[in-house]
Amino acid sequence: MTTRESATVESGNGINLDVRIYKPAPEENDSTTNHQKVVVVLVHPYSVLGGCQGLMKGIARNLAEQGVATVTFDMRGVGKSTGRPSLTGFSEVSDVIAVCKWTSQNLSNRILLVGSSAGAPIAGSAVDQVDEVVGYVSLGYPFGWTASILFGRHHKAILQSPKPKLFIMGTKDGFTSVKQLANKIKTAAGRAVTHLIEGASHFQLEGPSFDTEMASIIVTFISSL
Repeated sequence: MTTRESATVESGNGINLDVRIYKPAPEENDSTTNHQKVVVVLVHPYSVLGGCQGLMKGIARNLAEQGVATVTFDMRGVGKSTGRPSLTGFSEVSDVIAVCKWTSQNLSNRILLVGSSAGAPIAGSAVDQVDEVVGYVSLGYPFGWTASILFGRHHKAILQSPKPKLFIMGTKDGFTSVKQLANKIKTAAGRAVTHLIEGASHFQLEGPSFDTEMASIIVTFISSL
């Protein structure tokens, strides 16, 4: 049976983040220590438009049920987390780094960072700032022109990272076209692959009907790390 625990993580400047940990049931005869297993840290969508860790609960539960411990958290100014959200997400990069550092000290030194929607560029900017992050997954990275007004300065960090990257997107994403995604991935360093969900829109991909599928794709990616 999976379990859920809570914690508070300090992000600096007196900002405290509300964190939840979804743990799988203990496996019998499992010789792998917890610190050798990959733990997923999920970064929720845009705080300014109502993004919160509750939106990541379905994926987190599904991952835990498939044996992967998963961490969710509310970025600054969301839910019980203190501070104020920023428009471009650069302040929130510090929140991601803080939660990853806490995860490496308390759960595992191998972290897969997963960002949803605006959480994807924010997570991408943190990938190479945490040594324990071994890979990255985006769910609907907003590469399109309009979204780039807010998040364009995040693109370079993830595209230049040598760490393995998976970009999941619906073919009907309203923020990024399939062609725009393909053009960005061509410029990426290291291993960068895409997984397209036929007919899915940006907000459908964020919704609960895709939680099980997203978790399964993430688990498959973990096995390649």
